[in-house]
Amino acid sequence: MSARSVSAGNGISNEKLMHDMRAVVTDAEELLRATAGQAGEKVAAARERIQANIAVAKDKLIDAEHAMAEKTKQAAKATDEYVHENPWKAVGIAAGVGLVVGMLISRGR
Repeated sequence: MSARSVSAGNGISNEKLMHDMRAVVTDAEELLRATAGQAGEKVAAARERIQANIAVAKDKLIDAEHAMAEKTKQAAKATDEYVHENPWKAVGIAAGVGLVVGMLISRGR
């Protein structure tokens, strides 16, 4: 896996997705607590299904967080290896990116 295969945009959208999923799970748990006093066979069945789905969602969220952390570690390792193997190329790329960012910043003023 090369450092180029992990895009910054992907990381940001994955982090937002993880945040949104945690918010959904938290909201669903809050809804279950709020309706705990509701009686009825249909409500009890729905609560059981929702609790089971929340448990599955939590497990998948944990798995996704671990996978994202592993991909981040792999990308960092690949970047580190690339920089060690091509130090002058890395310096040139960093200088080029810095130049472009500097130009964009100065144009915005």
